[in-house]
Amino acid sequence: MRNIKFIVIHCTATPPLTPVSAIQNYWRTQLHWKNPGYHYILPADGTVQRLLDEELIANGVRGHNDVCIHVSYIGGVDEDNNPRDTRTLAQKTALYYMVCLLREKYPAAVVQGHRDFAGVHKACPSFDVKDWLKEFVP
Repeated sequence: MRNIKFIVIHCTATPPLTPVSAIQNYWRTQLHWKNPGYHYILPADGTVQRLLDEELIANGVRGHNDVCIHVSYIGGVDEDNNPRDTRTLAQKTALYYMVCLLREKYPAAVVQGHRDFAGVHKACPSFDVKDWLKEFVP
């Protein structure tokens, strides 16, 4: 069993209606990854799709993946490809549900955004995770 220290929230940095298959294809063909970038992905309708078993290592945050579970919503950029929180209410609700579920499984894990890791120079997930968790009411 892996020692999970972080539950990491991501955005795909793609348009909100990008198909999961297109994201997976990018990982395989452009990045040449064997495993996906996230364990779970949330399309605009708020469904939760598992991409990888939690016991396996995803490619979400370089240098930290062995201690992370990665959850991403599809979206995170505006029409000009600038960072923007594009989550639908369904995605927000599903993301909150996933955080609660994963906190139960990994009570010592810290929940944070990809951008909250030292040395990461990305806007992902295009919102402040800690502030959102304090304010969101499903």
